[in-house]
Amino acid sequence: MSKAFIANVIQSSSSITGVSANRAAADVIDAIVAELKKNGKFTLPTFGTFTVRKTKARKGVNPRTGAPVKVKAGKTVRFKASPTIRKLV
Repeated sequence: MSKAFIANVIQSSSSITGVSANRAAADVIDAIVAELKKNGKFTLPTFGTFTVRKTKARKGVNPRTGAPVKVKAGKTVRFKASPTIRKLV
């Protein structure tokens, strides 16, 4: 799914211009990101939950050279689908 897809759905379901729909899609995505930064979790009922998880530092391997590489600790976003969406898909 892309921002353009979301904007197209917004535009087709309401009587607004493409520019306004694109701005609305960007605002929705920005709001989701802001909520993930603030609370570390965002839930869309009947769709699923996005959560921020910390990853530990680890050792990796460069696939081209085979040389060991240190991978820094960081954060990643995980998604868990709701039971409703699992049944539909």
